[in-house]
Amino acid sequence: MPTSFQRARSEEQRAQRRQAILDTASAMLTEMPVAAVSLNELSRRVGLAKSNVLRYFESREAVLLELLDVAFREWLTQLAPDLADEIDPGAPVRERGDLVAAVLAASLAARPVLCDLAGAQAAVLERNVSPEVAAEYKRTAIRNALDFAALVRTHLPELSEEDSLRYAGAALMVSGAVWTHAHPSAAMLAAYEADPSLAVMRLDFGATVREMLEVTASGLLARRLPE
Repeated sequence: MPTSFQRARSEEQRAQRRQAILDTASAMLTEMPVAAVSLNELSRRVGLAKSNVLRYFESREAVLLELLDVAFREWLTQLAPDLADEIDPGAPVRERGDLVAAVLAASLAARPVLCDLAGAQAAVLERNVSPEVAAEYKRTAIRNALDFAALVRTHLPELSEEDSLRYAGAALMVSGAVWTHAHPSAAMLAAYEADPSLAVMRLDFGATVREMLEVTASGLLARRLPE
């Protein structure tokens, strides 16, 4: 049993212990997919008994939900200058819509941990947490979505606040869903190799997300812009 840590006595020590757990889990996600991150391995790497890890986080999923929030905030911080660099505010609105989609797709493709966590959010990460943890996560998720929508509207002011939030929600759901399909199981990869005609079902993450966000922006804009 891991014994390298002594019991945290102060609030500062507890905060440090909690951050160590998050940092260790974050490092694990650079080595393995979300599905492979286990509480046992996390405990071993952080140097705590599993029961002690559970003093700070009620479950593996609670750890990963917090990391999803951190990853999302980091992405938004970088996304703002990425969009500003690529998008000419004087360009036609449909061109700007396509550019926003392109920047988002490329930015998300460069952040596999964020996409993997987003893909696991509803089906896995939200399934083994208490109502209190679930509610706190949803509060932060709403704030994040509003910030994301405001950033989108900076470059597509033709969208209403409501439609920019729809776009932001679509971007988040699409990226998580497409990520899972763009990274098939070993059995599916073997099936594609054995029968190349099946490979038409394999998705390219960046290209698919870009196309779907272009269509979403076009549809939302078409409902607001005059013919």
